Amino acid sequence: MASKRGRLDQFIARRLQVSKKAVRQLLIANKVVVDGEYAKSPDLLINEFSHIICNGVVLQQYQKQYYMLNKPDDVVSATIDDKHPTALSLLVGVDHDMLHIAGRLDLHSTGLLLITNDAKWSAALMAPDNKVDKHYIVTLANPIDESYIDAFANGMYFEFEGITTLPAQLTILSTYQARVVLREGKYHQIKRMFGRFRNPVVGLHRESIGKIGLDKTLFLGQFRLLTTAEIDCVIQQ
Repeated sequence: MASKRGRLDQFIARRLQVSKKAVRQLLIANKVVVDGEYAKSPDLLINEFSHIICNGVVLQQYQKQYYMLNKPDDVVSATIDDKHPTALSLLVGVDHDMLHIAGRLDLHSTGLLLITNDAKWSAALMAPDNKVDKHYIVTLANPIDESYIDAFANGMYFEFEGITTLPAQLTILSTYQARVVLREGKYHQIKRMFGRFRNPVVGLHRESIGKIGLDKTLFLGQFRLLTTAEIDCVIQQ
């Protein structure tokens, strides 16, 4: 989702269905207030979170929203779906307008989902160049051993895309379970990497994205607002 930046006069003209000349007259008459101040310039750049009042009528008042959700199994990481409940449908009592998911999970994967309406924030969090760590607990159908560690650390060549994955950290937790840390998110990457060992993934749970960890007090399907510290840490990744 891209940030919606544009000129003030274009926004008001479109919103009120008036000419740009009429908008200029409103500006001259101090009838337009943007973020608490009288707007004078028709080419003032605004975005989707600019608070805009014209002739005493609020034209736009979106607030930035940031949530974490403990995604359950069989919930799709989407805004709309015909067959399955969506992640957004679990955010009961929340205005879904402009919300999107920062870092999706597969249908049967569980754990941390971040949901926001702040496109700049989510882009910074998920940008490949930022190489943000994503931690997963993976449960396998067959036993795992030390040979997996080097294979993940060396990266794997995916012939379909013609790419080699970045080094990934694998820590064995038990005979059938490992923690995997990725700095990218190729299509079904973890399942495909374990597939090289003919070892099906039977459970995938995301613990954290960057410095934001899943709140362990959240049951599956529950959500909460991010704290100020969690929101701000994205800039510091």
